[in-house]
Amino acid sequence: MSVQLNIAGGKGSVDLSDEVFSVSFKETLIHQVVTAYLAGGRSGTSSQKSRSEVSGGGKKPWRQKGTGRARAGTIRSPIFTGGGQTFARSTRDYSQKINRKMYRGAMRSIVSELARQDRLIVVKDLSVKAPSTKEMVAKLAKLEIKSGLILLAEEDANIALSARNIPNIAVTTVSSVNPVTLVAHEKILMTADAAKLLDEKLS
Repeated sequence: MSVQLNIAGGKGSVDLSDEVFSVSFKETLIHQVVTAYLAGGRSGTSSQKSRSEVSGGGKKPWRQKGTGRARAGTIRSPIFTGGGQTFARSTRDYSQKINRKMYRGAMRSIVSELARQDRLIVVKDLSVKAPSTKEMVAKLAKLEIKSGLILLAEEDANIALSARNIPNIAVTTVSSVNPVTLVAHEKILMTADAAKLLDEKLS
């Protein structure tokens, strides 16, 4: 069986597999994959030194009794300037394990839901002869897209340059698209070639 997505403007349709574009919405899986993807983007490089890591402090600063001051064993205690940090932060890895089957399942569920909500718009061709923001704005206005993602089969410098100054519009390729990018935009505008390539990638 296959799913047919109509090409905008009534210029035919593109046949796609229902295994990719007609699966049930799995909210829990999508949430898990999106969370894991965002976590993987965290650097985790924030670091502080504890009292055992700062230099110096080998000698007791003053004798234990008779000075009138509180007892101290090292000037690298957190209460002194230049001392170590209490509960110091350390580098860590925030990444979460998500296997390939779960990732692809979440991607299928997302594109299927986008198709059901009519947020997936397919056009036969979106090329521009030269970088032109005005021309791209006109194309998007004709499709009634004010916020969305342009998904291409392969990189196109003219399209990227034409769309980069348009607010709330992003451009990416099928090979670079991810679940966070898909769920972050109101509509997804893709070429017929991109739709077929995405179908092959997630099948």
